[in-house]
Amino acid sequence: MSKVISSCGVLTLLWLGLTGTASSQAPVPERGARAPEAKTEEKCDPAAMKEESSVTEHSIRVGGQAISYKAAASTTLLKNDKGDPTGLLYSVAYTRSDVKDLSTRPVSFLYNGGPGSATMWLHMGAFGPRRVYTVNGAFTPPAPYKLVDNAETLLDKTDLVFIDAMGTGYSHAVCKAQEKDFFGIDEDIEAFGQFIVTYLSRNDRWNSPKFLIGESYGTFRSAALGNYLQSHDTVHLNGIVLISSVLDLSSLTFTPGDDRPYIFYLPSYAAVAWYHKVLKDRPADVVSFIEEARKYAQGDYAAALYKGAALSQTDKAAVAKRVSYFTGLSEDYLMKADLRVALSQFRAELQRKEGLTTGRIDARFTGYTYDLLEENAQGDPEGPAVGGAFTALINSYNHDDLKFGKDKVYHNSANAFGSWNWVRREQQRRGFPGAPNVDQDLAQAMITNPKLLVQVENGYYDLATPFFATEHTMEHLGLPEALQKNIKLDYYNAGHMMYLQDQDRVSLHNQIASFIDRAMQP
Repeated sequence: MSKVISSCGVLTLLWLGLTGTASSQAPVPERGARAPEAKTEEKCDPAAMKEESSVTEHSIRVGGQAISYKAAASTTLLKNDKGDPTGLLYSVAYTRSDVKDLSTRPVSFLYNGGPGSATMWLHMGAFGPRRVYTVNGAFTPPAPYKLVDNAETLLDKTDLVFIDAMGTGYSHAVCKAQEKDFFGIDEDIEAFGQFIVTYLSRNDRWNSPKFLIGESYGTFRSAALGNYLQSHDTVHLNGIVLISSVLDLSSLTFTPGDDRPYIFYLPSYAAVAWYHKVLKDRPADVVSFIEEARKYAQGDYAAALYKGAALSQTDKAAVAKRVSYFTGLSEDYLMKADLRVALSQFRAELQRKEGLTTGRIDARFTGYTYDLLEENAQGDPEGPAVGGAFTALINSYNHDDLKFGKDKVYHNSANAFGSWNWVRREQQRRGFPGAPNVDQDLAQAMITNPKLLVQVENGYYDLATPFFATEHTMEHLGLPEALQKNIKLDYYNAGHMMYLQDQDRVSLHNQIASFIDRAMQP
């Protein structure tokens, strides 16, 4: 039976502690990144490191055209610098069957985040040729679930390679290596980099246009992986798509003394309060309301928080009144919170009167609150709402359609967060490690390859990776003006996994399809 996690790889495990109170934060392991080592005291059984593959033929109609394609479900052997085997990485690759010149056909590598999440969410929810049917914004009833053709698959534009991180899906360590050897920023990047280079060689795709498409922590991975591929393997990319992005993890961390996350989250709080109709004077248009919240957050609200204890009670009360207008929280509550409401507090308080907890991954989802006296949210209702359907159907699909893994366990999660190595090699040389941040990796990748385009997809009701924090990151990469123009941001009236909503899944496909076309121009 597959393991179930609470959500997509959406920093699902990531920041369960960081979005609450400071005392709930997970400790950061202080150790250096290193390549996985396979111990050689005993010989490794050849059967343990044997690659497996299943290739099946399929067809689908997308946009009025029939597309024939091959689906290759397989494991790829990874090795360390000594040539010792360390792990088998599971992937599912979809390639169009009628392409004669592979240099004209893009190939995209896709993955979710976590860290430690399988890629079944993007695979079976967004871009694969078959899709899990779920109910828009509400709990999907238990089995039997429905697997349907995905009219929004990206196979009309690009071949697709979905990769499950080590310890997830059917990916696992081999010989004397352990899965935790791969649990770290640099360790993870190196594993994905080795897989992609191996895939390009084995499938004659070196001269194909290349794209990375990641979600949540997968965007964090993409920024560093894009730079790694270009600098380490001279694999230049055409484009990187960041879905529900976070590159600077401090922007999500409500650390005492750092007021930035409160500023970054205010426009998202406003959007969610608008959606749930808890505002006293609810504006008609959410987009205009969000823009109003943006301006207030970076202006008067930021200035008030900056004053700290120097803010007068009169001014504090005025700010509380204004923040109440945007969030629907009472002025009394905001005064007691010192104008600073952390995410888990907001989710517990927003619909407390109705006995409901607001979702984090997708704030459109709500769930019953067990203890109405709790200060912080107790779980995320989005995960249970869709998790059962995805878990059941990824297993059925692997077994019945792809003819792979019937005697294996598909792991939705690697439970990697507690063991994750957040310290990078470069940080060790600089002295005190700061919050994990890969924005300079993305900047360096764009400077190295000035033709590299970046597209960022944002959900207004995403409380896991707030769009205003992403905007701030993208505007502070320190790029030359000409390269800054290579970044484009898109927005959806949806949550972190915007593809769960039918209309937004169509928009997501169209935006990325257009992006691929632009990124392939000379």
